[in-house]
Amino acid sequence: MNRTLISIAFSLITICASAQTLFHNEAQDTSRINRMLIEVLAAKPATPGDAVVAFGEQFIGTPYEAGTLEGSPERLTVNIDGMDCTTFVDQMMALAMTVDEKRTSWHDFVYNLQMLRYRNGSIQGYPSRLHYVSDWAVDNSYRGNIKDVTLNFPGNTYAVKSLNFMSANADKYDALADSANLAGIKNVEIGYRGHKVPYVKSRNLADRGVIAEFRNGDIVGFTTALKNLDVTHMGIVVKRDGQLYLLHASSSRGKVVLTEETLDKFLKHNRQFTGVRVFRLLQH
Repeated sequence: MNRTLISIAFSLITICASAQTLFHNEAQDTSRINRMLIEVLAAKPATPGDAVVAFGEQFIGTPYEAGTLEGSPERLTVNIDGMDCTTFVDQMMALAMTVDEKRTSWHDFVYNLQMLRYRNGSIQGYPSRLHYVSDWAVDNSYRGNIKDVTLNFPGNTYAVKSLNFMSANADKYDALADSANLAGIKNVEIGYRGHKVPYVKSRNLADRGVIAEFRNGDIVGFTTALKNLDVTHMGIVVKRDGQLYLLHASSSRGKVVLTEETLDKFLKHNRQFTGVRVFRLLQH
């Protein structure tokens, strides 16, 4: 293929990706993503988890912003200028997946983000987004993106829940004013009646055996006592000198932060959480 045809093909790929993806600032963000991918790949992180942390630490101080994924029609949204706890985690994971593949283009990052965020990696309207963490975990575990390692931890337990928080609080979600979207979410929730939600209790997170089981860059979902919801917050574990810290988009702090207190103390100070589920990005 000559250079002219290569240029045309690349342009078509770029136009297609841009048409399907909503950026906060496309020119600036794609350039930044490319640069970060090149830099982190050159640093040769030992594991995907190390890459998750390497990317995440570059966003410390980034403003907390909720609702960046909402809008109609449903499109893949990329916003690295403002993130909530979930979009912070999934975007850092997608960046790490791209480096694990030895790729350095924002096109590959966008592809991986869609693979993580949507059921079977396909955007088929609002209900295809993996809203519940349990649904996200089942779908991504099945496709080999992550592993739920919660059951590896000593003293793990589980809660039995029927997840229907979204349909029971449909007035809190603008998209659920659409009857088709509401029906789609209810259909998802049917699969999570009497669902076992494994977790490690907050009081056990200071145990040496539990700390030893964590790896740098593990993803934690904070479980809740609410009867119809599984997880209400997410973050990234940073393991340093045998201690665990939390890298997360904090709504109370209004930005992405790395906690000064250890993970077990963070949970002691936030008693709305009952414990954590632990997920690990798989190496390919």
